Amino acid sequence: MNDIEVRILKKRVVALFVLLFSAVFVLTGCKGSNGQETITAVGSSAAQPLVELAGEEFTKDNPNQYVNVQGGGTGTGLSQIQQGAVNIGNSDLYAEQKSDIDSSKLVDHRICAVGMVPITNKDVKVDSLTIKQLRQIFSGEITNWKQVGGQDLGITIINRADGSGTRSSFENDVMNGTPFARSQEQDSSGMVRQIVDNTAGSISYLAMPYLNDSVKTLEVDHIAPTIKNIETNKWKIWSYEHLYTNGKATGMTKDFLNYIMTDHVQKNVVQKLRYVPINDMQYDKDAKGNVTPVSQEGR
Repeated sequence: MNDIEVRILKKRVVALFVLLFSAVFVLTGCKGSNGQETITAVGSSAAQPLVELAGEEFTKDNPNQYVNVQGGGTGTGLSQIQQGAVNIGNSDLYAEQKSDIDSSKLVDHRICAVGMVPITNKDVKVDSLTIKQLRQIFSGEITNWKQVGGQDLGITIINRADGSGTRSSFENDVMNGTPFARSQEQDSSGMVRQIVDNTAGSISYLAMPYLNDSVKTLEVDHIAPTIKNIETNKWKIWSYEHLYTNGKATGMTKDFLNYIMTDHVQKNVVQKLRYVPINDMQYDKDAKGNVTPVSQEGR
């Protein structure tokens, strides 16, 4: 585990307890008998480390206010916020990209961008793939690393589970409508990384905050997955992190969303965890995947 996941696990027991008492009054935030106010944010595992740490920082400045953060995936986040069951739904996707979500009542708060990065077992002797080769591997057309310049070793695909925003982002930017091959699927980014570490010839993908040296990261078209390359759209596999509210944010929810957009969070927490501050992005990506330069007037 990296430091991010250790922090998440330590908070999870407390968060689960708080969740039992927060659901009834989630629309405005719940005040307990000790005067503590709680809001709940649920969804994207890619966004979870950032919302976790931002929540901790927010509570340091506001000791009687607590942000309860849960994962569950983008699909869960959007479904829960649509139902009004939580204060914030965390998503790697635009709400309108999910067919079962009525985005008309949801308000989008884009807080940063994040890169999705192909990873392999460290013994794989390939350092870079093209987008086409990635598509051919994950669709099952290429099945051995020797077909892309590596050793004679079968490829084992580890995919994210259906409903994962990380999977949908990778699918949108890499697969181009080509279906994934049948393969093992995992909900947890940490479990994906562990399986790739322990499985010869394996390949998967992770959001950048979950990368560590237990796995090998691949370049794509000889472009490295760096913050600068995401900002300039040289690295093509990226998405926004969206925090959705059901209608206009109010009360503590509004205060927390405003806090995430402060320079303290954007220039420290966001960058520390290897996300891209939203105002540093030089390109915009819409719900249809169209990418256009960001005008300076629009900042």
